[in-house]
Amino acid sequence: MTTTLTRSTARTPVGNSLTAGQLPKWMPWVLLAGALALSSIVFAIMNGGGDVADFNIAAAVFVGVVLFAVVLVILSSVVETRRRAADRLATVLVSIAFTIALLPLISLLFTVVVNGIARFDPMFFSYSMRNIVGEGGGAIHAIYGTLIVTGWATLISVPIGLMTSIYLVEYGRGRLAKAITFFVDVMTGIPSIVAGLFIVAVCALIYGPGLNTGFMGSLALSVLMIPVVVRSSEEMLRLVPNELREASYALGVPKWLTIVKVVLPTSVAGITTGIMLSISRVIGETAPLLLTAGFTQSLNVNAFDNPMMTLPVFVYDQFQNPGTNIPAALERAWAGALTLIIIVMALNLIARFVAKKFAPKFGR
Repeated sequence: MTTTLTRSTARTPVGNSLTAGQLPKWMPWVLLAGALALSSIVFAIMNGGGDVADFNIAAAVFVGVVLFAVVLVILSSVVETRRRAADRLATVLVSIAFTIALLPLISLLFTVVVNGIARFDPMFFSYSMRNIVGEGGGAIHAIYGTLIVTGWATLISVPIGLMTSIYLVEYGRGRLAKAITFFVDVMTGIPSIVAGLFIVAVCALIYGPGLNTGFMGSLALSVLMIPVVVRSSEEMLRLVPNELREASYALGVPKWLTIVKVVLPTSVAGITTGIMLSISRVIGETAPLLLTAGFTQSLNVNAFDNPMMTLPVFVYDQFQNPGTNIPAALERAWAGALTLIIIVMALNLIARFVAKKFAPKFGR
């Protein structure tokens, strides 16, 4: 007797509670865009067609994100599973916290762009404030001064800070290394005006009182930059695996050449980022430059002779001493602040490019 066993090739679909009834991936982004647009419209109506500068961008973004979070969680609880809805709730809570942290930055950028874009014209980038009393004028002298002063400060600070970090990581042992680390930590927290007073006192002892030059401003900024470069470079150098150093030593390569050819190229991305952070830290300093670089309304490209205007001091001067035409001076001040932000952004983009271009490739 032959028994025939028939197996059904059809399979009954099994429901998966983790994947059933999911929202489309594009749905959260559409909800976020719609919530922000709706919130912006409401706050624009509340603004009553007034000046764009009076628009409350921080409140609009916050209300929009909260509205997005509520709608997304409700929609997820209806369409998706309970576990998925709980996951959405945790995600939107983190997003709200992140948005709250970003609100000051969003408000700052919006205010600077709205108030500074009015004077972003060719005259602003081609004229100085020499013989300007009312409208007109520009900040070309301050832009040149910022680039020159910051450039000299970078040339002074980067070699000193990088060599100090190399000593602490590769050679430093005992009390001397601990003392250097302690003083670097102390220098990291000193007020910026103290650095300016220190440089003024030193130069007054050497050259006499009343001297203001761009190079003095560079020295003051380097006092603030060096500890930042040291700490950031030190952390990056410590992240280099010791196996790379040992492999180089095993091949008979001396220590200094191992540092130059192995350690520094491996950590160049992090070191570059740290240098850019230190530049961003000091490029907007006003107090030390008020004491060292001084004021001038004319273009000066010689850092070793006569005062040199910088963008932070230019913004301060336009707010503090607006002259006969206050609105024109305020427009120049906001435009100077926007220019400073753009310079910092450009430096960070350059740093990212350099880090990506020269970072070691570990692919096979």
